[in-house]
Amino acid sequence: MNSYTSKGTGNPINRVEGKLKVTGMAKYASEFNVKDLVYAQGINSTIAKGRITAVDTSEAEAQKGVLAVITFKNAEKLAQYEKDLHPLSTTSIQPVLQSNEVHYYGEYVGMVVAETFEQAQYAARLVKYTYDESKPDIDFQASKPKAYKPTEQSDYSRGDVASGLAEADVTLDETYVTPIEHHHPMELHALIGSWNNGNVQAYASQQMIDNAAKTIADTFKIDKKNVRVMSPYVGGGFGSKLAAKQHVILALMASKAVGRPVQFTVTRTQMFTNTNLRQRNEQRIQIGAKKDGTLTALSHDTLSHTSTYEQYQESCGTVSKMLYKTPNNSVTHRLMPMNLQTPFAMRAPGEATGSFALESAMDEMAYKLDMDPVEFRIKNDTQVDPSNDKPFSSRLLNECLRLGAKEFGWENRPKTPGTMSEGNWLVGYGVSGASRRAPFMKTSAKVILELKDNKVYATLQMDATDIGTGSYTILAQTVSEYLDIPVAQVDVELGDSEYPVTPGSGGSWGAASFANGARAACEQAMKDLKVKAGATDATSTAALMQASNLNTLEAEGTAEPDEEYKAHSVFSFGANFTEVWVDKDTGVFRIKRMLNVASCGKILNPKTAFGQIIGGCAMGAGMAIAERTEVEPNYGNFITRSFADYHVPVNLDMANIDVIYLPEEDKIANKMGIKGIGELGITSVAASIANAVFNATGKRMRELPLTPEKMILK
Repeated sequence: MNSYTSKGTGNPINRVEGKLKVTGMAKYASEFNVKDLVYAQGINSTIAKGRITAVDTSEAEAQKGVLAVITFKNAEKLAQYEKDLHPLSTTSIQPVLQSNEVHYYGEYVGMVVAETFEQAQYAARLVKYTYDESKPDIDFQASKPKAYKPTEQSDYSRGDVASGLAEADVTLDETYVTPIEHHHPMELHALIGSWNNGNVQAYASQQMIDNAAKTIADTFKIDKKNVRVMSPYVGGGFGSKLAAKQHVILALMASKAVGRPVQFTVTRTQMFTNTNLRQRNEQRIQIGAKKDGTLTALSHDTLSHTSTYEQYQESCGTVSKMLYKTPNNSVTHRLMPMNLQTPFAMRAPGEATGSFALESAMDEMAYKLDMDPVEFRIKNDTQVDPSNDKPFSSRLLNECLRLGAKEFGWENRPKTPGTMSEGNWLVGYGVSGASRRAPFMKTSAKVILELKDNKVYATLQMDATDIGTGSYTILAQTVSEYLDIPVAQVDVELGDSEYPVTPGSGGSWGAASFANGARAACEQAMKDLKVKAGATDATSTAALMQASNLNTLEAEGTAEPDEEYKAHSVFSFGANFTEVWVDKDTGVFRIKRMLNVASCGKILNPKTAFGQIIGGCAMGAGMAIAERTEVEPNYGNFITRSFADYHVPVNLDMANIDVIYLPEEDKIANKMGIKGIGELGITSVAASIANAVFNATGKRMRELPLTPEKMILK
């Protein structure tokens, strides 16, 4: 029987903030009690392209409680992009209501500020707009001639793909399509903002605090030191809250205009039109291989869309550069400007979508070669990253595949598709390999020690955020370990721009970066105590404080990548195994079992890490089962604009999910041996499901989601 302690990392303790959340005591962005608060409601365009020629605000302004109606005519002048198709980043400015131009359906064209939320919503419907409408670019096929190369880094090559395909015994050339998807965290995007004499304070639902403060400062052209952003709890983000969006700027613009704090909450419908999305991607994969399965060539060409005023590229080809040993390789990305909102990062951007194409193609190639899909992947393993010739800091992909195959019962998989059945159900097994870069980024932290009744209590402060992933808990465990005190004596304070700077939550860098920053602060505290204590036999934190005659001590530390880290490629790896049952008559399929084997460094808390993988698998299943945002072909609005028509997996859709972590501490990745988990969990899950469907039915599905009508009609 395992025994767990309440001290240090590696223990599956409950979330330290769990009680606050289940009792409603944890405050989210829109829940803070702010005096004299008023409410703003955004107004959305009803055309996809054109100009506003007239605005009638009179009826809205006459309503009880209305304090202001703001449109491009009276909005504050903000910083502007210097050129069209500005590359969107997590620190980009967010100019809004700056002209009468309309770029996409649902773009903010105004807002109403009122005493109550209901008054603001009602009055917003009374503002009347007249448009000079133009024909929008909303057809993906028609927009292809406008495709362009975004940056020099958009293309990559090594060797000669044409020669590699020519020398191959077996080749594959197929196109895979992933649709537009939306993030939809449980907590809506929201902000309570106030503007007082040039000083800005914002309770905001943001993943990256320092970047949000920079966006606010740069957009309003003020000093960043005058901006304070607070986000102690975030109810999910999945990338949609990486950057401060236009609603943040609107709320602060409104506060400045009316001289009172303003709450702005993005409605669920506006979450479709005003908080970014995952791009639609067409991905052509070409593969060449010898009869024995040795890869000779691999090319991956992606065609996506962006808006007409900002540029974002989802790097779907990242996985194809490095996952398998391929001497001849090319990756390209092209973008089409369209009258849709700007896409942006969604959980595992590039890897989630790119892995569907690559791992589906690898499965197809294995079938053509008459090879087991697991063995085909293992045969083309590499311990050196072929995209940059750097050795991997660690790479246990083969071990993930072998252990997963054993635990899943892969030997029972039917070699011939469509030959295993249970009653009216066809049964199939699928596999996919997974990888996700595991960044470690510069992170600072402060630790405050207090000696009370011969016990040391520690408070950790950093501007990191907890987006539901368990940051509070793993940081409390880290401080507990490095100060050698119980977790119960550790308090963690996050999400305030006045705290030491971190990279924020996103990109699978959170756990490694935050924990090492906390470690560095604790180690500095212990070093300072030993210096102050002088020659002493004391070793415990409490004894050192007593020997130093101190009741309190503050210390700061910073952790950042070293030269060894920079000399290696640092990734997490994994393998997904899925069993599906497909009804012979209706095409309805059920996910019966899922197994995820992950090699992702030291596991700080198995319970919260398990939750991360479960969440990733659920999102991967959502890609395969149902998630798809449809564009209305005449007007450019989204047909899917509520949970009634944008479907996500529910409990009955999901299988039993087993998770296995390989024991690993990658000390090249960072001193604590930690790697990212969350985005690895979604990567290639959809491919393992599609591959299982093929094994069950013999029907190859190359476009997501895998709906019953596609099963029947193919």
